[in-house]
Amino acid sequence: MWYLLLALPYVGLLWPSWYTRIEPVLWGFPFFYWYQFLWVPISAVLTGVAYLAARRR
Repeated sequence: MWYLLLALPYVGLLWPSWYTRIEPVLWGFPFFYWYQFLWVPISAVLTGVAYLAARRR
């Protein structure tokens, strides 16, 4: 069940047409860029959670 967490970054970045836009801009970065960069730490956390959950079994 915890392995489903690993699919969230895939689903979040699956449709580029959804996040290919400029607004809202964050610290001068268009949405397209900061949305993808946001998934880097989110993916790391989700991977860590899935790893720890799988390790306990």
